[in-house]
Amino acid sequence: MNNLLVFCIKKWLHLSPDLVESRLFDEESFYKQFRDDLRHAKKEVIIESPFISTNRMYSLLAPFEELVRRKVKVYVFTRHPDEHDLGMKQQAESAIRRFEAMGVQVLITTDYHHRKIAILDRNVLWEGSLNILSQTCSREIMRRIDSDSLSKEMFEYLKLNRFIY
Repeated sequence: MNNLLVFCIKKWLHLSPDLVESRLFDEESFYKQFRDDLRHAKKEVIIESPFISTNRMYSLLAPFEELVRRKVKVYVFTRHPDEHDLGMKQQAESAIRRFEAMGVQVLITTDYHHRKIAILDRNVLWEGSLNILSQTCSREIMRRIDSDSLSKEMFEYLKLNRFIY
C-alpha cells in the first residue's frame, strides 16, 4: 500500500500505525502462524487462556518444550480448574501438571477471567476470541499485532509486572 495513503488512513481513522499493519487469523490459520511465532521467541512467551484441554496442550507440547530447552521463559495464565465442569477440570489439572513438569510457569487466576491473549518477547501481541490452549471446533478470530508499544501497553494494562519481572 502506498505510504501516503497509509498515513492518510491512519490520520483519518486516528488508529495506531501498528493496528493498520496488523493481521487477522481464524481458527484454521491461527496455529500455523502462532507456532512460527513461538519458534522465533527469544526471551519470553505469555499466554492467557482461560481453558486448557489435553488435546490442544499436547498439540503445542513440542513448541513449548523447545522454548523451555532454549531457556525462553514461558508463562501461562489460566482459570483455576475448580471453575470448570468435571471433564474440563480434569483436563486442566492434567495439563497444568504437565506444563509445570516441563518448566512452564502456570499462574492460576480465581476471578473467572476470560481473556485470550499472547505476548511474545513483548513485541508480538495476539488478542481475540480464540482460547489458545483449548480451541477445538468453534469459530474464532485472533488479531496479530507486531508492535513493541502495543505489546507493552497490554502488559502494563494487565499489570503483569506483578507476576513477571
